[in-house]
Amino acid sequence: MLLGSSGNSAGIGQGRGPGAATTPEERVRDRLKSVSGKKTLVTGAASGIGRATALAAARLGAELVLTDIDAAGLAGTVESIERAGGKVLAERTLDITDYDAVTAFAEDVHDRHGSLDVVMNIAGVSAWGTVEHLEHRHWRQMVDVNLMGPIHVIENFVPPMTRAGRGGALVNVSSAAGLLALPWHAAYSASKFGLRGVSEVLRFDLARHGITVHLVVPGAVNTHLVQTVEIAGVDREDPRVQRWVRRFQERAAPPEHVADLILRGIERNRFMIHTSFEVRFGYWVSRKFALPYEFAMRKANDRFYYGLGDGRRR
Repeated sequence: MLLGSSGNSAGIGQGRGPGAATTPEERVRDRLKSVSGKKTLVTGAASGIGRATALAAARLGAELVLTDIDAAGLAGTVESIERAGGKVLAERTLDITDYDAVTAFAEDVHDRHGSLDVVMNIAGVSAWGTVEHLEHRHWRQMVDVNLMGPIHVIENFVPPMTRAGRGGALVNVSSAAGLLALPWHAAYSASKFGLRGVSEVLRFDLARHGITVHLVVPGAVNTHLVQTVEIAGVDREDPRVQRWVRRFQERAAPPEHVADLILRGIERNRFMIHTSFEVRFGYWVSRKFALPYEFAMRKANDRFYYGLGDGRRR
């Protein structure tokens, strides 16, 4: 059964009547505490964390705006939500790297439904490899999808939220690779560190509007990307590589767990939302113990290089 499908649990978005937030301090105090009854955008909604988050938000009573490049997967998510009694305000198949497509979608959504309350940038792709094997297309794709894609969404959907004066929430899914120097992640980290920087600035910039910002930094998550991630210069069929993939999956969290943590992070106003102890601990070590962290990263790089040595293409 859907919970709280209408109403404003945070006490915001009620105009300028009695008790309405009128100062920055009041807007922060009256921040959004639940997606219940809120117009919520989720990108990457066709699969993985995006799909799991859309389904979880629907169960809480969010009114959803969904998008993904995968038409069939997106249709499946919409069907699952509506079959369970959830509400999808709008959905569109589009590529978030296409600024004009995102702009047209935003204009249509705003014309029909007004400004949103929650924007979740979850869509993303991944490619790994050492610098001698990464090609320009890898670097370009990581930055275009994982950094410029969310920026396109932010450009189009967040300013109307600030003008509406109802507060809200912005969620950006970065990665452990946006916090730590993970082996073979240079191109991926370029995009995820960038998104982390954008989020840290907007955290303070949007506070005056009562809009909270949340940076999700997942570690291992068992999504379709695990099986499809391109590892430049490595044969994915090599037994060594397959063994590493299996180890990753054994330690990976299900996307449903990550979705629950995202929604809980909004409720508790957590800026950085961790999904695993290992990432939280690693980030703490990187800040508090710089030399041991550097030693650990060097060892991790050596282990990747020599551990997958026989799987490297020649």
